[in-house]
Amino acid sequence: MTDSRPGDLFQPGDLVNNTYRIEAILGRGGTSDVYKARSEISGRLVALKVLKAEFSDNDDFLLLLTREEAMREIRHDAVVRYAENNRTPDGHVYLLIDYVDGPGLDKKLKEGPMSAEDLLVICRRVAEGLEAAHGHGIFHRDLSPDNIILRDGDPAQAVIIDFGIAKDTNPGAETIVGNEFAGKYAYAAPEQLAGNTDARTDIYSLGALLLANFRGASPKIGNNPMEVVQKKAEALDTEGVPEPLKSLLDKMTDPEPDKRFESASAVLAALDAAVPPAPAAEPDMLSDATVIAPALAKPATTAPEDPGPAATVIKPTPDKATPDRPKPTSKSGAPDKTGLPVVPIAIAGVLGVGLIGAFAAGLFRSAPALPVADPYRLSIAKAENSVPRAVGFVPSDDIAEALRQQIQGQNGTTDLTLASGDIAEGWGQDVLAVVDLLDDMDAWRVAVSGNAVEIEGETTSKPIFREVQAAFDAGALGVLRGAPEITLNEIIIAPERIEAILAAFADCGPLGLVDAPLGGYGPGSTVAIGGNLATPASRDTLFDALSSAVGDRSVRITTTILNPTLCLIESVMPSAPSSAIDVAFYQGDQGNQPNPTGAFVVGENPVIDVELPADVTDGYLSVSVLDVSGNVFHLLPNINRQDNSVDALRDGREGDISIRVAYSIAEAQTNGGLAFRVDDSTLGKTKILVIHSSDPLLTEMRPTSESALSYSEALIAADRNVASRIYSLDSRILETSAR
Repeated sequence: MTDSRPGDLFQPGDLVNNTYRIEAILGRGGTSDVYKARSEISGRLVALKVLKAEFSDNDDFLLLLTREEAMREIRHDAVVRYAENNRTPDGHVYLLIDYVDGPGLDKKLKEGPMSAEDLLVICRRVAEGLEAAHGHGIFHRDLSPDNIILRDGDPAQAVIIDFGIAKDTNPGAETIVGNEFAGKYAYAAPEQLAGNTDARTDIYSLGALLLANFRGASPKIGNNPMEVVQKKAEALDTEGVPEPLKSLLDKMTDPEPDKRFESASAVLAALDAAVPPAPAAEPDMLSDATVIAPALAKPATTAPEDPGPAATVIKPTPDKATPDRPKPTSKSGAPDKTGLPVVPIAIAGVLGVGLIGAFAAGLFRSAPALPVADPYRLSIAKAENSVPRAVGFVPSDDIAEALRQQIQGQNGTTDLTLASGDIAEGWGQDVLAVVDLLDDMDAWRVAVSGNAVEIEGETTSKPIFREVQAAFDAGALGVLRGAPEITLNEIIIAPERIEAILAAFADCGPLGLVDAPLGGYGPGSTVAIGGNLATPASRDTLFDALSSAVGDRSVRITTTILNPTLCLIESVMPSAPSSAIDVAFYQGDQGNQPNPTGAFVVGENPVIDVELPADVTDGYLSVSVLDVSGNVFHLLPNINRQDNSVDALRDGREGDISIRVAYSIAEAQTNGGLAFRVDDSTLGKTKILVIHSSDPLLTEMRPTSESALSYSEALIAADRNVASRIYSLDSRILETSAR
């Protein structure tokens, strides 16, 4: 699963269309992002494939998402189930897809080789899914380990996902990546390099990924396009692969399409011949609405071979716990053909009448056996300002009725099915106790699978929070296993609480609250953060920590991402307020034209001025450039310009003035000042630092250029009261790039 970022369209906790609560982001693509979400109505996990904002009004991309929606016509357990397209009130388009929980074959690939037996099972399952898709004229075209998920880690429950570049057979059909080649080179069929696809390309890809997972390594396809073409013309190396997998892979991955299996059905036929299919398993529980009816006993159809008109034959039910016994024999000593004793007529007649009488009297009647549910799941959820809903299995009428009363007492709804399963004694009473305990919380969710349970709850009441937390600490789960996550969403969050988090995550100087409200942050307010951070990952981590702490409040981080050099200086620089002193940039190579953005490209000549307001008339100015290479350039003072007093810099001028500290190359050639030209060795953010102090910042003259480390050491070694001598500290970023 992927970490959330501030720039993501949806954040964990967001409610989409008043139905789907975002839990995490699963992945990011070129045109869309995929989020894991849970239905607040049914509690069912789903995946939302959301078109990026810039494509939401593009008819071409909307058409492609509509084509993907057509995948819902394919109803097969080996193909991820698609629902419909929707649009949020603010215009974002998303496609609803079933969430498949389990490791992908890409994860299994990283873990090492898989057994041939498991891969044969996966081959059969995926081929069945491809047969269903191909039957609708849809080819996947991008089969690779990351597009096959093993539901619950079971090879027999492999599911094909992400038909995002699937292309149907209709003329003019398009794909998200264009109308030519789609797919990953390592697993793509040779003909896909020329844009040709049919059922055989998917068969090749399936064979290639199975071979990769057997080896525990991705195929080697070359280091350049020419090598890729050459490699694709060669047969894949299946040496060491055991039969029958080897022969199967050889035919699936033949470089010539005409020599491959012509269809997924042909692959399945070859599998059936080599490895007979296992007995059909019980059907999976496909949705919250699944109803399991009790199985009816099948009448016995085996009759004895011509037992005679007056004979009654009784066939006892086999006892699985009883060891095999010798077959009964006839009076002649030969085994009876039916394997059953022939009972004398008179006794049989009496016994038959006795049994009929016993059934009539109800002596052998018992409650019908409940069907078995595996997995045994129950989902109960209540969203904030909404009614609860319960869906799933319960073990008895008593538990079902008690749960209905609890849910309907809050005007909620239930969809419960009686079933037996692998659950502990006391399961039902403990579930009822948990629901009763959570009843007063603002929002909560209970998801039970067997004896394992996931519990989440939110409240703004400290007494309720403490009561619920104490009950779980005291063992309220009973036979259930889980770690409840109970959250206290405080109505008002004090700024000091957030500042403590900022202090813990600051890695490039202090972070601060922007426009913090005096009374604290109430529900629905925005927590704004300013300052500097070392890396984008630092910002993402801070965002996650703050989002977890502030509940439903939004978080806005407007920090600047610096580099290690700048952050090192930030960590040792004494704190001081900013002032009206400013920094201005000009294009030295373009006649000193203003450059208000501060952005320069390779070959350009930045010119830097310090703009001094009229009221700054005394003290000293220190101006330094901190670049991305780890160097510090001292523009003022330096060996060539040692007097940095404001009086000397003004030189009799009054009012607002500009002091040039970095010159154009033409100016530097005449006055000996410092000049720069951007080259490609130090691209990125450079910081211009201006310090106004009452006395010289450092007691000794620094070299024009030195390392950030040595400058930091000089600042640390300076007078401990240096902060008391600083009036202000101002800065501006100059950014360089290749173009």
